[in-house]
Amino acid sequence: RAPCAMDWQVLTRELSLYLESQVRVGFFGSGVGLSLVLGFGVAYACYYLNSIAKKPQLVASNDRFCRFLEEYCPVVTETYYPTIWCWEGRVQTLLRPFITSRPQVQYRNELIKTADGGQISLDWFDNNDSSYYPDASTRPTVLLLPGLTGTSRESYILHMIHQSETLGYRCVVFNNRGIAGEELLTPRTYCAANTEDLETVIHHVHSLHPSAPFMAAGVSMGGMLLLNYLGKTGRDTPLMAAAIFSAGWNVFESIESLEKPLNWLLFNYYLTTCLQSSISRHRQMLEKLFDMDLVMKARTIREFDKQFTSVMFGYRSIDDYYEDASPCRKLKSVGIPVLCLNSVDDVFSPGHAIPVETAKQNANVALVLTSCGGHIGFLEGIWPRKCTYMDRVFKQFVQAVFEHGNKIFSM
Repeated sequence: RAPCAMDWQVLTRELSLYLESQVRVGFFGSGVGLSLVLGFGVAYACYYLNSIAKKPQLVASNDRFCRFLEEYCPVVTETYYPTIWCWEGRVQTLLRPFITSRPQVQYRNELIKTADGGQISLDWFDNNDSSYYPDASTRPTVLLLPGLTGTSRESYILHMIHQSETLGYRCVVFNNRGIAGEELLTPRTYCAANTEDLETVIHHVHSLHPSAPFMAAGVSMGGMLLLNYLGKTGRDTPLMAAAIFSAGWNVFESIESLEKPLNWLLFNYYLTTCLQSSISRHRQMLEKLFDMDLVMKARTIREFDKQFTSVMFGYRSIDDYYEDASPCRKLKSVGIPVLCLNSVDDVFSPGHAIPVETAKQNANVALVLTSCGGHIGFLEGIWPRKCTYMDRVFKQFVQAVFEHGNKIFSM
């Protein structure tokens, strides 16, 4: 029979007495609570170990390059254990800037002139205290390229410099025009497709230290710019090798992903406002060529690029610019060893848009694809403050190139 009202009152009273007793003795001390917590913990650990923690996929057609990485950059073949409480791509992307530390770095700034009358700000970390390479003329040099609105003050750049410092290397950060506090001398900023400023910087750095081993590392848009440069120059570059992190391979796919409602809310709108903020300081100079009121009304990266970036660099349409900016189109022409790290859950560079088959057609290219990590995330450890998986890949690959590079340069 159905319980009557009195039955429910008795059951409710008994349940209340039971819960009160559990509170008095402590939930975990009751045995039941501890069993529930342990059961959940075991279930979560099994799920994490079976579905989250995985070895990255190493894509490379050159067996010698693969063996080189396995021997001197073994991190790319080891299981990546994302932070157990923070492994989802969007969460890693959002939290990394707040969680990771910001190592102290003292820069020496240099402003160099460009052919069109502009100027570029370079931040040098000379590492003059290097005990491994006391001779500055032969001290290995790493050129670092930050992301879309990034500068030499980004935490991931500071970590790369810290890793380089321990190895005795020199670093120089290429800050895109008008973004690091310097004035715009001409109505021009930067984009992912135009490599003129990067070429100027590379040749300038090389001319200062022609006997020093020289390589570059680019992050996000910096990685796209570096890939586009390498696809254009082939082997005709002073760089020995390059490392690329979280590059957007196909801009059309990246933009489409970032325009999904949640991604627009979390990333797209914020980045658009950052782009607008980066040019608002130069409004008086830029108003000579652009309708700045219209540019400042943009609410997506696509709208900003349509009204500003594509116009600045003379593209007929936004599609023409995005096609030219997509590194996947130039990957076949890369002529020096390049290691590219991406996470397949990166909303800025969707996994399905990573050019795996194209990479297999170039013996100079190796892709390292993790299942988790987000965009410039790659957090690992219980409290991922000091070092990320990306930092470890950077350190091992740079050291491998500078100290054992002769084993891949003959391939």
